[in-house]
Amino acid sequence: MAFCSFSKDCSETLFTSVENQFITKYLPVADGDAVRAYLYGLYLCERREDFDAASAATLLRIPKEKFFAIFTFWEECGLVQILSREPLFVEYLPVNSAVGKPKPIRPEKYAAFNRELYKQLQKAGKDFKPYEMQRILEFLENNPMQPQAFLLISEYCAKKDGDKLSCAHILNKAAKLVKEHKYTYEQVEAELNDFHEHEREMSKIFSLLSIYKKPREEDYDYLTRWTGWGMEVKAVYACAAKLKKGSLATLDALLSELHEKDVHTETDAVEYLERREEIVSAVFAVARKLGVRIQNPRPYAEEYGEKWLERGYDSESLTQLVALAMKLGYGFSELDGMLDKLYGEGIVDGAGVKEYCAAREKELKLLQSIQSVCGVIKKTQAALDMINSWRGWNFSDAMILEAAKRSAGASAPLPYMNKLLSEWKRAGAFTPTAIPEKVAPAPVQQERTLAADCKSAREHHYAVLRQQAEARAEQAKNAALRDEQFKEADAAIKRGEIALAKAEVFTPEKLPALREALNAERAKRSAALKRLNLTEADLLPRYSCAKCSDTGFLPNGAPCDCFKG
Repeated sequence: MAFCSFSKDCSETLFTSVENQFITKYLPVADGDAVRAYLYGLYLCERREDFDAASAATLLRIPKEKFFAIFTFWEECGLVQILSREPLFVEYLPVNSAVGKPKPIRPEKYAAFNRELYKQLQKAGKDFKPYEMQRILEFLENNPMQPQAFLLISEYCAKKDGDKLSCAHILNKAAKLVKEHKYTYEQVEAELNDFHEHEREMSKIFSLLSIYKKPREEDYDYLTRWTGWGMEVKAVYACAAKLKKGSLATLDALLSELHEKDVHTETDAVEYLERREEIVSAVFAVARKLGVRIQNPRPYAEEYGEKWLERGYDSESLTQLVALAMKLGYGFSELDGMLDKLYGEGIVDGAGVKEYCAAREKELKLLQSIQSVCGVIKKTQAALDMINSWRGWNFSDAMILEAAKRSAGASAPLPYMNKLLSEWKRAGAFTPTAIPEKVAPAPVQQERTLAADCKSAREHHYAVLRQQAEARAEQAKNAALRDEQFKEADAAIKRGEIALAKAEVFTPEKLPALREALNAERAKRSAALKRLNLTEADLLPRYSCAKCSDTGFLPNGAPCDCFKG
């Protein structure tokens, strides 16, 4: 014995430790006397006093025969090991230890349970194999769930799955409830009633989306997330009804959009969806007119459509302006620039737009006449603005065409026309007969100036094209980055590429694992893009000329032939 010990008064104030697994796994299935005997024996283990089994049984008022049977039961459970039966001497084992004997399942204990379970299986037309029944009984032995609660779960699964009922599904559902600390008949019944309610909700969502199958367990995670955002179920119904068909992922993308806009109620959702449909319809109508192919209208709706409609441009006005833009070869960004300019000038209502388009149509006709005289001249906003300025100088169309005839041989006709008309304006010549007889031909210096102007126009042309391509790519990238899955995968890929580069130099043995992780993140990123109706190509600039990438020069340094103006 040790040279020191606790005093009696001190030892009485100490504690006896009981493992939590004993409380959760064994206490619910053992009777009161068995628990009392186990705890008192545990207490005596820590006291290390001379106290035989007969005295313990007398103290606990448990018959000696039953007292001995209790420890035989705990030995079967693997919690103790009986070293001697006469006299009884027991060694306690850790509850979570694998040293003890496996806990045998006594058939008579589950006779009533088995009868009820077989009735359910016969009703469902199923017949579980012996090893499957063994798994169910082992589950009940190793978990504190009441058998009647388990029968409630199996009945629910049988009604839900029909002839597809499986032992694995029942056990998975039961394990999930145990993990949530729902063990009793009342707790399981309340949970399944709540689940039945969600089942009705999910079935309605499936019906609205024209999905002809039963909801799976993981499908309910979507509904949990949506309601977790504060989204009303009726708002979810409204979105599903608007889509009419699709997947839960498609519905999730739409609800994510509403959540970003702080739209959570049914009333707000209906109003938002109606406005969204109006904007999207306008975007698609514009795209068709301009010859632009759109897969995902959301970026265009947020960047352009919403702004145009909020400024008061209705469908009729937009149709007229898009028809004009189409003749000018415009895309969305150029059309947006035109509308910005009009809005700045206060041209919003139908009459103002109609007047503006009529004036531009006349300028276009005049530009076509100039083209027939001078050759190919690009239809641009700058060219129309120039014609508008000449008319503002009080020049008639006849005088403008006269200037075009005299500029036909110039390398840059429009700048040369502008110079001629400017000279005639200073000379007060507003009719062909008033034009000075001797107008010196363009000198060499003037041609150089015009050539410089042409070079500047060429550079501006390509700069605008590059800016448009890069802006479209940036717009798609920003739309993707608003998605959390894409954002996380994109950041992980950047970190992974850096780690891969370092590993190639310092730790080559880590390369396979790093490459595998990087490929996994790339797969996540691709999946997110697919869900957003985007591709990797959408995130990169799409240049109008594949040969020069809108720089004006080929890889060998020669000028590209894609510039026509």
